[in-house]
Amino acid sequence: MIQAPTSKQMFLDQLRAGLKGLPRSVIEETVADYEAHFEAGRAAGRTEADIASRLGDPARLARELRAEAGVRRWEDERSLSNALGAILGIMGLAALDLLVVLPVLLAVGSCVFAFVIAGAAVCLAGSLLLPFALIDLTPLSGADWLQGVLLSLGLASGGASVVAFCVLLTIGIVNLLVGYGRAHYRLIAPTHTA
Repeated sequence: MIQAPTSKQMFLDQLRAGLKGLPRSVIEETVADYEAHFEAGRAAGRTEADIASRLGDPARLARELRAEAGVRRWEDERSLSNALGAILGIMGLAALDLLVVLPVLLAVGSCVFAFVIAGAAVCLAGSLLLPFALIDLTPLSGADWLQGVLLSLGLASGGASVVAFCVLLTIGIVNLLVGYGRAHYRLIAPTHTA
C-alpha cells in the first residue's frame, strides 16, 4: 500500500507515477501546477505535510486527471478508442459506482450490439437479394420484378438505418456517461487550494 505523502517530493513522485501514460507535456504541466501549490503554501507558512494533506491523495488526483483527459479526447475527436478511453477513465474515477453503472452499461451495450448485428444482417440480406431481384430470380414466387427490387432495397436501407441509429445511440450513451463523470468529478473533487 502506498503511504500518504508527507513531503513535496513524495507527493509529486506519486502524482507523476499516477499520470504515467499521458503525454509528457501534460504530466510536466500538471506537476508544475502542483509544485506551485507547494510554493504558495510554503509562502503562507504551511508545512509540506500540511500542504500535501490539503491537496489530497495524489493517486486519486491522477485518476481524476486521466478521466478528464479521456473526456477531452472524446470531445475533440469522436472515435471508438476515444470513447473507450473516456468510459474507462470515468469508470476508474467512479469506482464506488461501478456496481451500479457497469451492469446497466453492459445491458445497454449488449442490446445495442444485438441491434447492430441484426441491422447489419438485414442490410446484408437486402443487398444480396438485390442482384437476384434485378434478374428476376427472387425466391418470392408470383412477385413481379419491381416488387423484388423494392423489397431488397427496403431491407438494405432498413438495416442500414438500424445500424446508423445504433451508432447515434452509442454516441448519446457515451455523452451521458461523460456528463455523469463530470458531475461525479465535481461532487467528489477536493478543493485544490494550498
